[in-house]
Amino acid sequence: MPDQDIRLQQLEEWLNPKLPALFAARGWGAVPVASLTAASSDASFRRYFRWQGGAHSLIVMDAPPPRENCQPFVQVAALLAEAGLNVPQILAADLERGFLLLNDLGRQTYLDVINADNADALFADALKALLAFQQLPMTAPLPSYDDALLRRELQLFPEWYVQRHLGVQLTETQQARWQRVSQLLINSALAQPKVLVHRDYMPRNLMLSQPNPGVLDFQDAVYGPVTYDVTCLFKDAFLSWPEARVQGWLRQYWEQARELGIPVQAELEDFLRASDLMGVQRHLKVIGIFARICHRDGKPRYLGDVPRFFAYIDEVLARRPELAELGQLLAELREQAGVPA
Repeated sequence: MPDQDIRLQQLEEWLNPKLPALFAARGWGAVPVASLTAASSDASFRRYFRWQGGAHSLIVMDAPPPRENCQPFVQVAALLAEAGLNVPQILAADLERGFLLLNDLGRQTYLDVINADNADALFADALKALLAFQQLPMTAPLPSYDDALLRRELQLFPEWYVQRHLGVQLTETQQARWQRVSQLLINSALAQPKVLVHRDYMPRNLMLSQPNPGVLDFQDAVYGPVTYDVTCLFKDAFLSWPEARVQGWLRQYWEQARELGIPVQAELEDFLRASDLMGVQRHLKVIGIFARICHRDGKPRYLGDVPRFFAYIDEVLARRPELAELGQLLAELREQAGVPA
């Protein structure tokens, strides 16, 4: 039996004895005949299953140790709930084995339903939730988005995309240029005011729910740059918006954040520049991650969205002359690898 089927069997053996007490405590009556089906999977080793019995639906997370750790999910869920966010309730947990039983926040993500007509309303809800958790005091024992983490993330680009995927070795000149660009991006990130950062606050991780949105995939939260999550929200891995519309949403966020006392940059232009550079750091990281997922984990489908990230970067390069060296480096890499510009 494959390992993942053994995990599923273990998950069912853990789950089934817990259901009668859960149903009794909630006044739901007898446990009905139910099905357990795949709900979603992501770029990590986590899997989610939907337990459906009659009118009742639950979500079960399988996060196999030692590759995954449920403890941060439980910790950050409590933090976000404290801010009033609609996050999964932990109904039962076995942290040692990597099993969680959660309530079901719905079947449709923002990514499933968002379009040009409803985006303003959906993003207004998403911004309200974002602003709520950015007001939390930074007292929980979470990691910081420090120099080491930012540098490790950026290094994924030359290691996995350039060397492994393109098959290109950086020359000494190119390596020096990459280090200067990396330092510029890191310095910009570290200079920003800090708040709680979700790190993947995007439509795929927001559920159409009541109250809206339901927020998922927050287990990697850190304290870090104030522009990170809002940039992630509007420059998504899986869909793109017209630049003018993105700029309008960013201004809307900046104005609301200032009114609430969230420590955004005092001038809009400084905020937009910080957002641009923060986005470039994230886009380079994600390109590296998608290449790693392909070549290490055998999941090539994510590479299909790499051109979207290069398009985001190119938009920023066109208005940020301080990133000219990055533009030169990317042009050289495309030429060396025979990739169309």
